[in-house]
Amino acid sequence: MTEKTLVRYADAGGGVALVTLDDPPANTYTHEMMRQLDDAILKARFDDDVHVIVLTGNGEKFFSAGANIGMLAKVTTGFKYCFCLHANETLNRLEHTPKLTIAALNGHTVGGGLEIAMAADIRIARAGKSMCGLPEVNLGVLPGTGGTQRLTRLVGKSRAIELMTTGGTFGFDRAQELGIVNDVWETETPDDFMGKVIEYARGFCPPRRASRAVGLIKRSVQTGAEIPFETALALERELQQQLFASDDAREGLNAYVEKRKPDFSGS
Repeated sequence: MTEKTLVRYADAGGGVALVTLDDPPANTYTHEMMRQLDDAILKARFDDDVHVIVLTGNGEKFFSAGANIGMLAKVTTGFKYCFCLHANETLNRLEHTPKLTIAALNGHTVGGGLEIAMAADIRIARAGKSMCGLPEVNLGVLPGTGGTQRLTRLVGKSRAIELMTTGGTFGFDRAQELGIVNDVWETETPDDFMGKVIEYARGFCPPRRASRAVGLIKRSVQTGAEIPFETALALERELQQQLFASDDAREGLNAYVEKRKPDFSGS
């Protein structure tokens, strides 16, 4: 029997891969969806023509409502543990892929949906009445797909504890105030929103941007933030040396000296 497609992968053009969580109406994830998301992340990682990954949800109402509670209610405790472990591994792969990742929050982004979004580098939300938050405490559990750790790193310990233990949800404007969402965009239609996000993503791709430098900035931040400062500086120097040897660094330096706009190739 053919496996149902729960994650769709598309070439959005201009160096952008579009990955869509596709199990409407709420795009809740099962182990099958997470495996497909894992495959999509690896596909984009190994594709030299992909410089930015955009992640979104199918439909107008939900980015994702998180883990499929019906599924979790039926499986064993051992399966639940492995489910969380694999989800952690998948989102770590997204976080450490040396390409910029953008979560386009097209609707409600709660529970595990927000946990997925927080593993992206940049989160752009569509203005409206959609809510986000980590309400898992209301189910008697904690945010177990990286939520307790990533939210803490975004908003600080005290605020993260407050948000998770009260279990409330809040709008994207509040999420932006807290530093969970980078920006909230007003658009007339969902298609307008996605079109704007894709065009924004292309701005980080050649020839406008040195995408290898973008990717290594990401790697330096994501890895460096978790290791001792002196070790992080050593990592930064090694990554900088890689960039100094790149075609784009030569192009960028020459363009500056020649007072012209650089034409980056991504190499």
